[in-house]
Amino acid sequence: MAAVRELLSEGSFHETAVEQVAERAGVSRATLYQHFRSRLDLIDAICETFDANPVLQRLRQTVVLPDPDAALHDTIELSMQFWAIEDSVLAPLYGVEAIDPAARDLVERQRADRRSELQRLAHHLHAKKHLRTGVSERRALDLLMVFTSYETFRELRFSGLTDAQLTKTLQETARAALLTH
Repeated sequence: MAAVRELLSEGSFHETAVEQVAERAGVSRATLYQHFRSRLDLIDAICETFDANPVLQRLRQTVVLPDPDAALHDTIELSMQFWAIEDSVLAPLYGVEAIDPAARDLVERQRADRRSELQRLAHHLHAKKHLRTGVSERRALDLLMVFTSYETFRELRFSGLTDAQLTKTLQETARAALLTH
């Protein structure tokens, strides 16, 4: 996994054959194929390392904090922390998702997982009657998907905001768009 992470960070994973991953990892091609049948399996293994990320684990608990305001605030903060920590691995994958089936699979699974967690948050905000008038649970979910997306993170980072600034911007915007005052 370290070899795959290095290759992703260098931006060369997509041009790399499985044999080259084995070489980088210091194992034989046969050994690598005993554990991973394809590049897709290597990407699957990277997904599993994301699941072990402590920030992502905290995020899963945060969406249902007793205080809905804190749940929204912390969900955005932890989402941005996760993107920042994993940016060097995710940027190349998101960059080629349209042409690389392995990258596309990872991105789609991440979105589905994030949607599932954010549905819990939207439901929590709705159940606690913290959504602004006119904001349905579905609309809250749609906005939460935008506020916590990797694409939003990258766009704001590219615009020159620091991670702290972009997190604060998204927290304030989400609060204004979603919550009662």
